Amino acid sequence: MSQSFTNETKYFDLHTRGIGYLCRAREVAVSRAEPYLAVTVAALHGAAHDVEYTYIDCRVTGAEAYMLISHCKEEINSGSKVLVGFTIGDIWISPFTYQKGDKKGQPGASLKGRLLYISMLRINGETVFRAPPKEPAQNASSNIIPDSSEPANSDG
Repeated sequence: MSQSFTNETKYFDLHTRGIGYLCRAREVAVSRAEPYLAVTVAALHGAAHDVEYTYIDCRVTGAEAYMLISHCKEEINSGSKVLVGFTIGDIWISPFTYQKGDKKGQPGASLKGRLLYISMLRINGETVFRAPPKEPAQNASSNIIPDSSEPANSDG
């Protein structure tokens, strides 16, 4: 009996989905690596009458997202209202120290992530892009193999 093995790497995804405004579209040059496209997402949350924003600095990694951000970079940086439906992957906290201003020398932190997908894009209220509906995703928990060394939950 022969059994085939694959070298497929499996990942656990952490995706954040929401709606927000884009700002600070820019090319980031780094030493010893290719430059990349980055954008800040001002993600909306809270009550509709009292909206709050959480800023997430993103490296644009999704191919379609890259094309969309590249095409509307001027609008993003000119102060136009660029609203998107987004999926950001693998957010993390990046600590830093303020280098100038009132907080110079104090620690700070920013949220970072990878902009994977844009489902909708509006510029100044006009919808310029809407992604076609996706096929329903397979249940993610069906891909998880339980650890047989853990005792079964008998709390019923």
